Amino acid sequence: MTLAYWIVAALLAVFYLYAGGKKATQSREQLQPMMGWVDRVPMPLVRTIGVLEILGAAGLLLPPLTGIAPWLAVAAAVGLVLIQVGGIAVHLSRGEARQIGLNIVLLVTAAVTAWLATTWI
Repeated sequence: MTLAYWIVAALLAVFYLYAGGKKATQSREQLQPMMGWVDRVPMPLVRTIGVLEILGAAGLLLPPLTGIAPWLAVAAAVGLVLIQVGGIAVHLSRGEARQIGLNIVLLVTAAVTAWLATTWI
């Protein structure tokens, strides 16, 4: 179970570091082609989501690696689940039901990560 956690957590962390980094640093115009929803969301909220994704990625890896408050890995995974719930809600509110596939995959992966983390913490 520990090996499974590290594989899934590392993959999630890489994804969220990339996606969160883009949201935290790029302009609306740069984000627009791959994230159409940014046209209706205030940029401070987009930046906040990006920072939360970066913190979630760090929370998946750093607490278990250091042994300091490893329960934070579970909290980080649950936080990432909540981010995806919000993402699904945004897509559905925009009539983009066909675009929630990635959100569902990320939601399930984060939920599995939370479950895996509880098995060894």
